[in-house]
Parts: sequence; structure tokens; C-alpha cells
Amino acid sequence: MTERKPIESWLTDMDGVLMHEGVPVPGADAFIQKLRDTGKPFLVLTNNSIYTPRDLHARLQRIGLEVPVENIWTSALATAKFLHTQHPGGTAYVIGEAGLTTALHDAGYILTDADPDFVILGETRTYSFEALTRAIRLINNGARFIATNPDNTGPSPEGALPATGSVAALITKATGKDPYFVGKPNPLMMRTGLNAIGAHSETSAMIGDRMDTDVLAGLEAGMETFLVLTGLTARADIGRYPYRPTNVVDSIADLVDLV
Repeated sequence: MTERKPIESWLTDMDGVLMHEGVPVPGADAFIQKLRDTGKPFLVLTNNSIYTPRDLHARLQRIGLEVPVENIWTSALATAKFLHTQHPGGTAYVIGEAGLTTALHDAGYILTDADPDFVILGETRTYSFEALTRAIRLINNGARFIATNPDNTGPSPEGALPATGSVAALITKATGKDPYFVGKPNPLMMRTGLNAIGAHSETSAMIGDRMDTDVLAGLEAGMETFLVLTGLTARADIGRYPYRPTNVVDSIADLVDLV
């Protein structure tokens, strides 16, 4: 096997890696500080499209993690970037919150329910039956279907919450149209993120807590992958997948010395 080049850039998932249920994972602050001290390019990624980078910066700051706004990359930003390159200045009917609508506005998109080019589905705290019905009818009338990410569930202190993938399945069932998912594990999200920080996959690593999104996305983007065991995937789960992470560590604290 060809030996990998030294890691010069780092991408890391947020929930389950840097924080868990609103509490920082031990070692996360030291890892982020080491990245900033060394000046190595890095991004904190999330498939959650609810929040803007400024919102996430503030949330992380409140728990003692100082991540600059420009080092945060969301599925909403990746979706807006994708649409801008595919269909600049288009129109969209959006089900989502400020993270998604702000990213689309900044990309020059007009949000409308009058014959839009796209229906774009993201996370929201309140999925409206009326909004879903409107989305279904617009897709049936020819709007193309985009979803920010395929996650079926998201975490909460009370247990799992239905997420974008589950709601997309409902729309698909009603329309017969599958969405194009932009977020992880689509390597497109990783590549646009790498481009944003001027990094190359051959010298970059992806840290995540999920085999089916983080590790798979990093693998398909050609990056070295680190699975941490502080989130959803346990060590006993790894063997169920037909692919492997490059490395498995207990937590992000084990990676501080690699930066």
C-alpha cells in the first residue's frame, strides 16, 4: 500500500467529536487550539443546516471552543455553493431555517413558491404539513428536488429526532422523485470544503464519529480517516460495514499530538 503523505489539513465533524449533547468532549479545546497555534488549515463540518456559521461559532464559544466563523462548513453552505455552480441566480422553494435560507440568499438565489427551479429541503424544528404539501406539488410540476443531507435522524437529549433524510423519503414516496443529497457522505461536501481552505485530499484527514457519513465521505474524497468512539459508532459496530476507517481512536484527545 502506498504510504500516505503527512497530514497538513484537518476536517472534523462537530457533534460526537468536539461536543456531545451540548458538552465539549475532553480534549476538543486542546485540539482546536493546537490547530490555531500551528496555522494548519481546518474546518469543522456539520450536516445540520439549521444554523449559520455565526450561530455555530457562538454555540461553540459558549462551551469553550473557539472556532472562527470561516472555519465552519455546513451542508447549507455546501448546498448553496453547489447550486451557484450548477444554476447561478436561480429560484427555490425552501423548507428549512436561517442556516439554509441565509446561505442561499448569499449565493444570489431568490426564494419563492411561484414556479421555482428547485425545491430544497433542510432541517427545521417544525416541519409543516402545508409546506410539505406545497413542496410535493412543486416537484410534481417540474421543480428539481435537492436535500441538504441524508441523515434520517438527529440527536436530542430526549432521543432521536426525524431529520432531513426521513422527510425526504416522505416527499419521494409522494412524488416518485429522489432528491440529490449534497451533505455527507457525498464527497462533494468534502471537496467544496477542502477548496474553501485551499487544501488537498492527499494531505488532509477527516475525523468523525459515524461510519456511514463521516468515514464514508472522507474515504470517497480520498482522505485519511479517523473514527472517534465518543459518538454514534461503537467499536463493535465497525465490522458491520464493508469499508474501514484508516484509524480508530477513543477520542479527539488522542489526536492532539498529530497536529
